[in-house]
Amino acid sequence: MAKTQSLMAIVEKEKLTEDIYRIKLKYGREAKIEDIIPGQFVGVYPPQKDKILPRPVSICDFEKEERLITLVFRTAGCGTRDIASLREGDELKVLGILGNGYDIEQLRGKKTALLGGGIGIPPMLYLAKKLSGIADVTCYMGYRDSHTFLLDDFKAASKTVTATEDGSIGVKGNVLDALQADAQKGTFPEALCACGPLPMLRAVQRFAAERDILCFLSLEERMACGVGACLGCVCRTVSEDEHFGVPLARVCTDGPVFEQSQVVLEW
Repeated sequence: MAKTQSLMAIVEKEKLTEDIYRIKLKYGREAKIEDIIPGQFVGVYPPQKDKILPRPVSICDFEKEERLITLVFRTAGCGTRDIASLREGDELKVLGILGNGYDIEQLRGKKTALLGGGIGIPPMLYLAKKLSGIADVTCYMGYRDSHTFLLDDFKAASKTVTATEDGSIGVKGNVLDALQADAQKGTFPEALCACGPLPMLRAVQRFAAERDILCFLSLEERMACGVGACLGCVCRTVSEDEHFGVPLARVCTDGPVFEQSQVVLEW
């Protein structure tokens, strides 16, 4: 399915917070459905024809037998607002499945902490479900305040710890504060998976590097094409790209998930 376009029907739509929506999309009968790796994403085209670029949205959940994917996104601009204005029964053009996800096999059997912040929370749900039964998973979800979303879904999927910046729910602070509080009780992870804003990812990278913990980071970058052609979403790496000969990688095709030791976030 990679880099193909599909016309998908909105079968469910829900407003989760003031600016965050969940939509469930169904593939048509003609689409070939393959497995999706947690961390992969799709490009969703706004319905208005004057907006030609797809908006990248991480996959929150995937139900293969039902031919359904779930997307959770924030209305950050006119394109996502147009998508949010659609109703159940409307159709969307979707590009993908795109990108590379988390390495499930490397996480098998490990005590694994999943850390999500802001709109980096949704892809952690599908990852938690895929790791169920094969790894000891705890999800650490970080919010600004009591306006949370997807918490019930996470609690149904795995052990879940909540952190809020204002302390209104759960641990006061961020996801690393919550993780370190558990670590002081003897619950220390063997692996980390994170998705969220850049300052959070930088902190998680330092935390993992200092303790030599296996760690995968999903980078959030502004994207245009989603297929590696425009080079608008490059990130710095420790080694040179085999095609361009520079220490850069395309987040949309080489990522968005990277092993933490391979990317340079402090620049």
